[in-house]
Amino acid sequence: MAASSLHLLRTGVHYGWSRDHPPLYSVASGTELSVETQDASGGQLRPGSTSQSVLGLDFGRVNPVCGPVFVEGAKVGDVLQVDILDVVPGTYGWTALIPGFGLLADRFAEPWLHIWDFDGDEAIFTDSIRVPIQPFCGVLGVAPAESGLHSVIPPRRVGGNMDTRQLGAGTTLYLPIEVDGALFGVGDTHAAQGDGEVCGTAIEGSMTVSLRLSVRHDMDIDTPEFDLTTPLERPTAAAAGYHVTTGIEPDLMRATRQSVERMIVHLQNYYDLNAQQAYALCSVAVDLRISEVVDAPNWVVSAFLPKDLFSPG
Repeated sequence: MAASSLHLLRTGVHYGWSRDHPPLYSVASGTELSVETQDASGGQLRPGSTSQSVLGLDFGRVNPVCGPVFVEGAKVGDVLQVDILDVVPGTYGWTALIPGFGLLADRFAEPWLHIWDFDGDEAIFTDSIRVPIQPFCGVLGVAPAESGLHSVIPPRRVGGNMDTRQLGAGTTLYLPIEVDGALFGVGDTHAAQGDGEVCGTAIEGSMTVSLRLSVRHDMDIDTPEFDLTTPLERPTAAAAGYHVTTGIEPDLMRATRQSVERMIVHLQNYYDLNAQQAYALCSVAVDLRISEVVDAPNWVVSAFLPKDLFSPG
């Protein structure tokens, strides 16, 4: 069916990218979609879940992607323009430490889970720590050219699990098309995340996403690109300031680890958090920056902690 607007229920999902998935719908270029996404656990983690629930996850149901949607007129070599119009969170979210997953998986081998209650525009971590909600889509992508079924976990040149927190309302994303019809999908919606998503999860939750899909014949890109109109810095964070830790190493990943490890120590020393809480807070609220990659042999990665998360005192 072709339509100028369409609503997708969260029951219409797939669990891997494939050029052979039959499309749920066929839409004209310029169609607006309203999509009900599932959370990254596919509903397995919810209020009442515990750390033991993390151990019981069925990974065959993780990272469901709503779609695919066939876009009429989209040909190989074209570009799919995705205008993100709105992202509306549900009433709760979750953040987990999953054994074997995340930047510091070797240090955090035990499962851990926090269920976040949403209070207006904030997610509650502790009595004195609240994270501003800034919802976005972790997964936005189209089908790759290669045959077979491809995991949703790694990002790809056609998009997918990019976990880029700027992909929220007001952003226009451009995806290179490798399959006729594009076969677009969206999922893994987040209420908040720091740049890096270091523990492997953000504030995960189901949401309603409004998008517009348009075919561009006049663009030529090899990997995703996007236009951003919203400020990169939250006004309240700019006013409150930041505490920054650094990693300085000849390897960027080692420098990244070092900056996060030092931030965990800072959060434990000054905010009375245990190591698991500190690691999770880094994932949902601390922004990583590559500060320097030219002064060989060492590179600098900085971790920025916004002070507006914390109640006075």
